[in-house]
Amino acid sequence: MPDVIQERVGAQVLVCDPDGPPVTTEQDALDLIGAAFLGATVVAVPASRLDPSFFSLGTRFAGEIMQKFVNYRLRLVVVGDISRHLDSSAALRALVHESNRSGHVWFVPDLDALDARLRAATGPARSTPG
Repeated sequence: MPDVIQERVGAQVLVCDPDGPPVTTEQDALDLIGAAFLGATVVAVPASRLDPSFFSLGTRFAGEIMQKFVNYRLRLVVVGDISRHLDSSAALRALVHESNRSGHVWFVPDLDALDARLRAATGPARSTPG
């Protein structure tokens, strides 16, 4: 499946193919941002597509990528199991915890969890007086 824009819980999400090209450079991230400009406000990237250096905070790769998404006013969502990275890095655990409290970058285990986060972010539907 190619990267596709899907409506998920009222948000336009670029859902990236797990088998797509890896994100190993800032340019790769900018390519995803460019693809999102076709109508998405959220980019859901499988954790498996992110270079391992993303999860090693000393490389600063994660910070650079996350900042690009913030600068372009797009929400970045890392989708998938990152437990092996979390197990080996207290700093990464802290980053994930803080990121998940914000509205810019989220780490979720799967697309269902993304849908739940989007639902919570938009709040309950409000009816208009009849």
